[in-house]
Order: sequence, then structure tokens, then C-alpha cells
Amino acid sequence: MIMFDLMQFLFPIIFFLSFGLIIVAIIRSIRQWNTNNHSPRLTVDAKIVGKRTSVTHHHHNAGNTGMHITTSTTYYVTFQVESGDRMEFHVTGKEYGMLAEGDIGRVTFQGTRYLGFERK
Repeated sequence: MIMFDLMQFLFPIIFFLSFGLIIVAIIRSIRQWNTNNHSPRLTVDAKIVGKRTSVTHHHHNAGNTGMHITTSTTYYVTFQVESGDRMEFHVTGKEYGMLAEGDIGRVTFQGTRYLGFERK
């Protein structure tokens, strides 16, 4: 009986906290998108000084058929500009494969949004 009362109390709290976190994530994404749209497009001389990936695994219970696992990879490239500052951008897998550490050229970006890299 006590466990049932506890669940009646905790379930709405957990539900609203989860819902609230989703809303906060959506608002942050919209703000970042808006900030990027209002930022100037810049093209600066840069050198690629690093590349990295982030791999995540998602486990899904597929009922009677067992477990289903999906994997996703996020690609990042770090550029160093003439002042010595470094900027890391999320890039597509295709773009990641085309870029190499040590490449020198011009990177174009808008806020935190990567737009392209042209080798010299």
C-alpha cells in the first residue's frame, strides 16, 4: 500500500521533470539556431589541428526477439586560426573523410555552424 502511494506521488514528478528537460533542450536548440542565423558568415585562414569522433550506442528492447543495438557517430574537426584560437565544429561524415590534420586553407562558419573549408 505504501509503495502504491509512493508511486502515485513520484510518477507525476518524474513525468513533469522529463517533459521539462525535453522542453529546455528544444528551447536551447532553437536559441542556438537563431543565434547562428543572426551571426555574420565569416571566412578566415585556418589550419586543421585535430579530428575526433563521438560514438554512441543505443540499446533497444525488441520484445521477444531480444535486444536491438544501434550506433551513431558524430564527427568533429578543430581549426586553429592565425591568432592561435581554436574552433571545433560538427561536420558530416563525408566532410570529415575529406579533411586531414595539417590541411591549411580557409574555413567558413556562421556562429557555431560549420559551412565549409577550402584548401589553399
